[in-house]
Amino acid sequence: MFRKIGTIFLRDVAVNARDAVALMILLFPLVFAVGINLIIPGIYDTTVNIAMVRDTDESRAAFFAQFANVEQLADEQAVEARVTQRDSVLGIVRDGSGTVILTQGNETASQVDYAKLINVLFDANVQLSEARAELVEFGRTVPPIKKTMVNALLLFITIFAGMLIALNILEEKTDHTVRAINVSPTSRTAFILGKSMSGMLFAVLSSVACLLITGFSGIDIGQAVLVIVMGTLISLLVGFVQGLSSSDIMEAAGSVKLMFLPMIGSVVGYELLSAKWQVALYWSPFYWAYRANDLILSGRGTWPALLLYAGIILAICIIVYAALAPRIRKGLQ
Repeated sequence: MFRKIGTIFLRDVAVNARDAVALMILLFPLVFAVGINLIIPGIYDTTVNIAMVRDTDESRAAFFAQFANVEQLADEQAVEARVTQRDSVLGIVRDGSGTVILTQGNETASQVDYAKLINVLFDANVQLSEARAELVEFGRTVPPIKKTMVNALLLFITIFAGMLIALNILEEKTDHTVRAINVSPTSRTAFILGKSMSGMLFAVLSSVACLLITGFSGIDIGQAVLVIVMGTLISLLVGFVQGLSSSDIMEAAGSVKLMFLPMIGSVVGYELLSAKWQVALYWSPFYWAYRANDLILSGRGTWPALLLYAGIILAICIIVYAALAPRIRKGLQ
């Protein structure tokens, strides 16, 4: 049986390797993960950008670099040209009367005041080691928006796994091999498990790769894999049904994409609704998966809590399977 499951899995791998739509599904999560790193700043990043003349006031430039993004240019004319560009950059130059802050006019008042304050602190010879302020992080080591986007990406990957299953089923229908299992030594159970392997393996590997790319390598990967596997089950079921009942790729993809609605609703509801109203989302496995992922990405996940969430997701999947099983059996006939 395991050999037959492996054969079906390897056939799906070969088919996906030469299918443009499947390759796009496989690569999209990785590209999106890289995009998250590019557009989301770190929790200690600053949006204040300073241009200064190189090799004229190195101590001041080093002090500013502790609080702002400092860009050193060749001369004062280059600094002025940099300030006049479309983005928001302040210039710091020296003249006979002291330090001059160059602005274009599109900078916010807070950015200008921030640059003035840093300059005053430097002139007063204030050192960071003398500061008496205490930084309280409230347990956050990554920007909340980055954690939210990575969490949503993990849910997207589970739906993409369902789309991959639908595409593989359509490939079997095109080759007229779905009905052939009824007269072949391959059981329906082996066929379903073999077809599920590609989607599940894609979900797990893509999710782990995205977590590593986005800088969440310090979390408990075992907890993350548990939630990913449970969350993918519902997508695989829907992918099976849509693949068996659809006549072409566009119809199957469109049907599976309807799962984005409850997924997005679960994310928005969790982030915006108070706890007493979130009971309206308890039916959604995406809600529990998002809630579990939030604990994992925050580093606050405990095995008892995550096993409870995984059990709830599994129970929902069993109910959905009981409802969809007749359609799956009919499609395999």
